[in-house]
Amino acid sequence: MRTDGAYPNAQELKVSNNYTAYYDTSTYTSMWVAYPLNSSHMGSLARLDDWSYNPLISTSYQVNLCNSSYNDNYSRGHLIPNASRNGNSTLQAQTFYVTNSVPQIQDNFNGGIWSSLEGALQSIAKSEEIYIVTGVAFAKEGETRSITYTTAKDDTKSVPVPNYFYKVAMKVTKSSSGTVTAASTIGFWFEHRTYSDSYTNYAVSVDQIEAWTGFDFFVNLPDSIETSAEANSSWTAFQSF
Repeated sequence: MRTDGAYPNAQELKVSNNYTAYYDTSTYTSMWVAYPLNSSHMGSLARLDDWSYNPLISTSYQVNLCNSSYNDNYSRGHLIPNASRNGNSTLQAQTFYVTNSVPQIQDNFNGGIWSSLEGALQSIAKSEEIYIVTGVAFAKEGETRSITYTTAKDDTKSVPVPNYFYKVAMKVTKSSSGTVTAASTIGFWFEHRTYSDSYTNYAVSVDQIEAWTGFDFFVNLPDSIETSAEANSSWTAFQSF
């Protein structure tokens, strides 16, 4: 991932061998969380709902969501989902760090279209490893958007509510020596609102999400592979790759 200093108050928090969060201390927001996903990460452990502070950063830069959610009916929206780490209790507990939460509409978003997309990616990962980045944005590059703020029920810090949510995902094929020989990617971009249709209607290319966010995803791919892979906007093509 290349960020090019777009968020001067942000830092990468590498949570053991689990995931990396790009956490902006000025907004108390992880702008993205990047993680691999395969069958070993998923299982049937009961959901914890035991939120805690991230030990990698001072609590003064975190929002107290340990016992209660946000005001204004926003849920504690996971960026890396619990169900993507419920095969290992240690990794699962780390998805309940408050730095992995953003204010999210629950009904017909977090509990609807967003959850369905997470489930679709988890289904793919049961048979092959994929790489996912889940992120938020307050505005597209060059766009002016008003921002709504909320607070946690147990805190006074002002937290911005994302105007957009997105996911990008990548599959790769490798040679016997481990060299990447081909790749496919897909992106999904949502305004933060309620939905009644399918996530498949919001598939876009990773190139498009890079243009909207200013981030450069999957930079470790060879340029010749990255160029073609990140142009794909077909969910069907990604599934069948």
